Amino acid sequence: MTADMVVLLAILVVATFLFLSDWLSIETTSALAVAALALTGILDTGEALSGFASTATLTVGAMFVISGGLLRTGALEIVTIGLARFSGGSPRRLLLLLGGVIPLASAVMNNTPVVVMMAPVVLSLSQRFRIQPSKLLIPLSYFAVLGGTITLLGTSTNILVDDLYRNAGGPGFNFLTFTPLGLIFTVAGGLFVVFTSQKLLPDRAPAGSMDSGRHQRTPFVAEMAVSGTSPLRGQTVGELFSDGFGVHMPRRRSERHHRRLSHLRRALHGDGRNVEGRIELLELLRDGQPFRAGRQGSARLGLTGRFEPKDALSLRVQEGDVLIICGPPPLIARFIETYSVGSAASRASTNTSPIDRSSGSSPATRIVEAVILPDSSAVGRQLAQLDLEDSHHVHVFGLQRHGGQRRVSPSQARLHRGDVLLLQGTRTGLQAASEHFKLLLVEGVESAIVRRAKNRLALLIMGAVILLASLTDLPIVILALGGAALMVVTRCLRTDEAMSSLDGATLLLLAGTIPLGTAMQKTGLAQLMVDQLVSFSGQLSPVVLVSLFYLFTSLLTQLISNNAVAVLLTPIALSMAATLQVNPQPLLMTIAFGASASFMTPMGYQTNAIVRGAGGYTFGDYLRIGIPLTLIMWLLATVLIPFFWPL
Repeated sequence: MTADMVVLLAILVVATFLFLSDWLSIETTSALAVAALALTGILDTGEALSGFASTATLTVGAMFVISGGLLRTGALEIVTIGLARFSGGSPRRLLLLLGGVIPLASAVMNNTPVVVMMAPVVLSLSQRFRIQPSKLLIPLSYFAVLGGTITLLGTSTNILVDDLYRNAGGPGFNFLTFTPLGLIFTVAGGLFVVFTSQKLLPDRAPAGSMDSGRHQRTPFVAEMAVSGTSPLRGQTVGELFSDGFGVHMPRRRSERHHRRLSHLRRALHGDGRNVEGRIELLELLRDGQPFRAGRQGSARLGLTGRFEPKDALSLRVQEGDVLIICGPPPLIARFIETYSVGSAASRASTNTSPIDRSSGSSPATRIVEAVILPDSSAVGRQLAQLDLEDSHHVHVFGLQRHGGQRRVSPSQARLHRGDVLLLQGTRTGLQAASEHFKLLLVEGVESAIVRRAKNRLALLIMGAVILLASLTDLPIVILALGGAALMVVTRCLRTDEAMSSLDGATLLLLAGTIPLGTAMQKTGLAQLMVDQLVSFSGQLSPVVLVSLFYLFTSLLTQLISNNAVAVLLTPIALSMAATLQVNPQPLLMTIAFGASASFMTPMGYQTNAIVRGAGGYTFGDYLRIGIPLTLIMWLLATVLIPFFWPL
């Protein structure tokens, strides 16, 4: 063993200890590893920094941006609604559904885009059902990894092993060669994940998750006027805003009308399961006369302060009606933008809308919360008197009064210190309004409000990336970078949103560990480990040889990328088969399945790295569930590879 090998072993041991112990942050440990490789002369400067220009790092970064575009536009809402409906809020049922859908998708397309596409869906479901993302995201990655072993196209490792085998003069593999063992791996590994992940994975919220959840749940009161083009016209208030679902439609109504009403109700109430995630009608004003959304014929105190026996539920919505509604900002924004209602709170006129359809998704506008400070000149005044729209081009979205927002009519209320306004405008306009009226602007609420007008475009971009990656020989890194750029060019994402969607810790982890794999190959340490196995294998039975070769491949791929392991070990396997005069296919299958069985570290496989930040995972979390899963796959490979491909 050379001096460089000894130094590299020391760096690997220290880096592994720091990664596992979390004594230093992942970013710091990664940077120290890069610096150590360069300062010790094991790698030159270019090689030490190669991880930052690696196709793996660039691909993962671009996929983060594409994922951000899908999330920002709500493009995966249909998938979310379907999984939410069938899972019923049960984590185990949701995992069973994911365990059926994700592997099938990964079998016919690259598993990395599958994880990127589904990660926002899983995050949305975890928020809806109050499940921590840490319980779902590692299973998502593992399902994709397992599904990638089913076919030749499921993972680049299979394609690479097949190509190297053909180049060496072998017959290669067909599309379904991997399927028998791949299906068994997927079913066995999937069931293990479904039934143990809830116990083995932490119940941990990633940094920053609580803030976005707060904006999803915080209710505001908004006062909206129905325009002449609104699809709400003619709909019965009781059908739209009743507490429960399953309203029976009169038989004379057409099926088309029923579908339209169901679509309206989903827009008003979200999934209908959580009262904090729905729009509630507080009062309807028609020609100045209030109608309370209470029980038929019961006298209630209206928002205007007068007892009103009239009930709104039996009325049909008309042009000019004013709806006083209560709900979280995302649903209020969706309600206004989609159903042509205008602001009746900030002006006496009902012709303005706080969301301009031509600019509702414009990168120039922001949606923020504005807290009225104690010395604000807005205290004691009504919203219309502030004249925010004319003076600063800022639209009033809604009003929140803690502990009493349901008793406040925005247009009639006199503002108090501590009231919160939901505002939309340009950064300049919002800042000017803040300085003029002494408002405290709170950013972040906009992240919960989707740009629905762009969702089809975002889906088209993602679909094009997946389709081209599956059907052409174009490098996925080029396709991913092109897709990320299109997300920004088409304004599915602003430039600052694209940058904020990058997970710096994950990208630095890849950039820091890729050079470690390069160093293992350059110093000959990886080859030395392989040579030791070859020299030891001459006295082993073929089954034991397959077992040890699989275990060695699986452990090596935890530190080196799966493709690097395939490139390194495939020539060794072919040489070993020729020396021992055995069939090379079992050894090649050992490499293909072993190199994909990366469950114990976040840097061993791209999908593991993608979910690390969003799930708030540590190295220990991967080891806790990854070690037993790796052992199960090892035992299955030991028994089944010699069975399907005799030596």
